[in-house]
Amino acid sequence: MIESKKYDCSRGCVVEYGESGETECTYRQGCCKLEVYDWLAGVSQEQYKEFFEVRFKNTRKGIYRNTSGQSIKTGDLVIVESANGHDLGIVTLEGPIVGRQMKCRRINPDTYEFKRIYRKAKLFDIEKWQEAIAREHETMIRSRQIAAELGLEMKIGDVEFQGDGTKAIFYYIADGRVDFRQLIKVFAEEFRIRIEMKQIGARQEAGLIGGLGVCGRELCCSNYISNFQSITTSAARCQDLSLNPQKLAGQCGKLKCCLNYETAAYVDAQSRIPKVHEPLEFQDGLAYLMKTDILREIMYFSYDPSSLANLYPLYAEEVWDIIKMNRRGEKPESLKSDDVAAPEFVTAVGDDSISRFDEARKRKRKKKKPSQKPEGGQPVAQSETPKAAGQQRNEGQKRSGGKGGRNNKGRRNGDRPKKETPSE
Repeated sequence: MIESKKYDCSRGCVVEYGESGETECTYRQGCCKLEVYDWLAGVSQEQYKEFFEVRFKNTRKGIYRNTSGQSIKTGDLVIVESANGHDLGIVTLEGPIVGRQMKCRRINPDTYEFKRIYRKAKLFDIEKWQEAIAREHETMIRSRQIAAELGLEMKIGDVEFQGDGTKAIFYYIADGRVDFRQLIKVFAEEFRIRIEMKQIGARQEAGLIGGLGVCGRELCCSNYISNFQSITTSAARCQDLSLNPQKLAGQCGKLKCCLNYETAAYVDAQSRIPKVHEPLEFQDGLAYLMKTDILREIMYFSYDPSSLANLYPLYAEEVWDIIKMNRRGEKPESLKSDDVAAPEFVTAVGDDSISRFDEARKRKRKKKKPSQKPEGGQPVAQSETPKAAGQQRNEGQKRSGGKGGRNNKGRRNGDRPKKETPSE
């Protein structure tokens, strides 16, 4: 049975199947990779009225010129020009924001040769497009098997069919150069379509697949990053991060792209912090550097190099002055005159408990038993108050010789009597 509604997040659309068999496809904003928010919506400029951004599968999109004469708006499915045949895509941007995108991509509208938008997609085009999409997963599985049989060291990550179903793009990952001439021949005979091989990197593959990072947000490579910069472990060192490969690596297996986000701020702050290789000399002893807060530019010193109990904070400017004084042979006064301040650590104990969201169970109060009536019908006298019971207990202890005295059976008051064993 065919589902009546299908969400295609790789292309950012919703496909609905009517009762009469008609197929309707609508644009789903916010469900696209590398989405751009149109903050210039409603603003019109004559020079950009013919340019539109058309999206295809995952992160593939381009800017096209409308030469059809039809009125096209955001969310329309259009037939666009392709190298061989035609393709089908969704219009995602229009107006002045397209001009901003062309500047970001360094496209000159006067000299660049834009591909054309032929017309709006018809029902027949959409049905043919959906039939081609349905073949993608099966084609990808079979192509991986063929590549393994030929002994090629490559991984086929994704397959994208053209809108008319006559061509497919195979995205693959390989460490070195791969001779896939024989592979293309086998693919052409197996699938009966035109073949295009496109090599991508590990970061681009993560952007195609998508997912969530450890921060809880969508992957940056799938959200907005299109140009990947080189990332080294020096970015982690300057931020004083632990060089743990499992924590520094992202879902692509490479270093996280977010390591470069705050590197410039840390490098700028470290330029104002002195490098302390030797302990500072004071009148009451040597002070050793134990910790540095880079962004706040505060350095913590201790007189005991093996203990973090008593830490004395100093600003980077003060440390510069003390180093200059030590070079002149002068020793400042003691740090102990100031208040001891430890670095602000936030404990996370209990944050990972699986029962932290459970509601506290309320203890049920025991119900009082109703008073029992004797055979005569009169109620039994209620138990005495704790204060009266305590007075009677004290009087009984006095009669028996006090609290520490022994009763007539030779045991201390309050001791539990031993259980007597029957004689044989």
